[in-house]
Amino acid sequence: MKRATKIFCIVAYDVEDNRQRDKISKLLEKYGMRINLSVFECMFTDTQYKKVKEDIERRIDKRTDTLVYYPICVSCFTKIVYQPDRRKSIRTVKII
Repeated sequence: MKRATKIFCIVAYDVEDNRQRDKISKLLEKYGMRINLSVFECMFTDTQYKKVKEDIERRIDKRTDTLVYYPICVSCFTKIVYQPDRRKSIRTVKII
């Protein structure tokens, strides 16, 4: 069985309608973490990436709203710097 390839992607948006903006942020929260008011870091499979873009495109007003997707390669992903680093630390669980 082939493993799903993951896409790390920064998603930034400017959406005027409050209801649609809330729906978009809730959708993106399923795949990643908010790092700014209208910016998310997401991890998608190819299928999820395509579906999210399609779902969001149906929700936005193409005359006034903007979404930008920045896919980041694994090499660049490892070089990301946060100042200050406010990410939630991932706790590991030891099974004894």
